[in-house]
Amino acid sequence: MINKEFFKQVDEIAEQRELAKEDIYEIMQKAFKNAYKKNFGNNSCKVVINPEKNEINLFKVQRVVESLSETEPEDEIEEILLEDAKKLKGKTSVKVGQIIETPVSIKDLGRSGAGAAKSIYNQSIKALEREKAYEYFKQLEGEMVKVKVVDIVEKYVILDMGRNVTAALPKSELLSNDNPQIGDYLQVFIRRIEQTNKDPKIIVARNDRNLIHRLLENYIPEIASGIIEVKGIARDPGDRTKIAVYSNDPKVDAIGSCVGEKGERIKSIVEALNGEKIDLYEWSDNVEELIANSLQPATVRKVLSVNVKEKSSIVIVPDDQLSLAIGKQGQNVRLAVISCGWKIDIKSLKDAFEEGLIEL
Repeated sequence: MINKEFFKQVDEIAEQRELAKEDIYEIMQKAFKNAYKKNFGNNSCKVVINPEKNEINLFKVQRVVESLSETEPEDEIEEILLEDAKKLKGKTSVKVGQIIETPVSIKDLGRSGAGAAKSIYNQSIKALEREKAYEYFKQLEGEMVKVKVVDIVEKYVILDMGRNVTAALPKSELLSNDNPQIGDYLQVFIRRIEQTNKDPKIIVARNDRNLIHRLLENYIPEIASGIIEVKGIARDPGDRTKIAVYSNDPKVDAIGSCVGEKGERIKSIVEALNGEKIDLYEWSDNVEELIANSLQPATVRKVLSVNVKEKSSIVIVPDDQLSLAIGKQGQNVRLAVISCGWKIDIKSLKDAFEEGLIEL
């Protein structure tokens, strides 16, 4: 049977839903076989799909026998007596044991059979689309993607993830400075993909610190290639992030590479985070230097009482640097501790002298 319209639809579905045509043909074969069974009561059917000729052909498959079996054949191929087979058009020379194929008109499937074929086809296409979508998004688990805001409801921002799949981003997972509108694009981190009976469930966030790492890889080639390593990240989402970076190549300046010419690289990251501030400092294997760097932009006078076992230290800063080192509501020192991995007790020069920690 020639059906140009069907093959045209296959082309459209394959392109729009990113499915392989071969998979769609396989689904159609399954649909017709089920329709055949519904109408004729057995699975003894062969479906041949020929895209080059726009043809779909059905055949009744039968085995020629001397006498019919009392039980259903294990291979489910329908049996036909030799004398009946010889009566079929063009089958006069058949022999026992031979498999013969007789054309069947799709119209012979009847209305119920055609309806069953259509139902199975639609269900299977949806199931295949869900399966392929899950496989696609599972590969993106732990990655950053740019997505479009398509709706905003009470507690969620609805995102178009592609492949006819949406994700609900909880407003609690937005940055404090985010104010998304329908039509906006957001960079989100895919935390987890869950397979369901419907579309895959995609768990996304904007406030995950891993989003920072992915943005760094995206905008800074030296990080993506491994020349520069991100040693530590600490984040107050929407407000400030502190990042420790280290260059594996003495010729490459870690901070300079991250900032970029005229600050363009770091500006792009800040824009993607809707204005969240980024503090960069250089990682060092020298503990005193590392701790001092982590407290930037404050200036450190001295790092002392370093306890390697407890990973703790006391840091002395000039009196006029104390509030800067600690930061608003303790933010700077807190982010420094998380990003460098050392406990830091900050003291002003005056207090350190009075406590006998240093001599002026």
